[in-house]
Amino acid sequence: MERVSVDAVDSRMGSADVKRSLSRALETSDLAVNYYELAPGETFGLGYHRHPDQEEVFYVQSGTATFETEDGDVAVGPDEAVRFAPGEWQLGRNDGDERVVALALGAPRDESETEMVRHCESCGERTEQRVELADDRDALLTLCASCGEGTGRFT
Repeated sequence: MERVSVDAVDSRMGSADVKRSLSRALETSDLAVNYYELAPGETFGLGYHRHPDQEEVFYVQSGTATFETEDGDVAVGPDEAVRFAPGEWQLGRNDGDERVVALALGAPRDESETEMVRHCESCGERTEQRVELADDRDALLTLCASCGEGTGRFT
């Protein structure tokens, strides 16, 4: 058995005010476990994305998360959960005025094959993205795979 206090795990860089990866602390081998706190306007991910080989479940403890999907927006409120099958496009965000607190569970744990798109001003549309660490190592950058323009900076 492994046990961890969520507050004992350091928050990671990303699109959310608080993102704590509990997988390492719990020594999970096949399951990704992430704790999130989203301030209004923040998102769970760096862009609209899918995991070709990973299913993902979000449990919302408080607040309301809105998930952009191929079928339209889906609101998930307190004590509700939503599942995305491998290959389903999604991006969860906090469109409300109160903080969203949620857990994200993904299996299998390895999510290296994530596909992501974001709007690129130069290209005028959503394009495939790559993620890099900023030169000063204090932020993650999203860059258009077509033209190289920066589309986001996440601390």
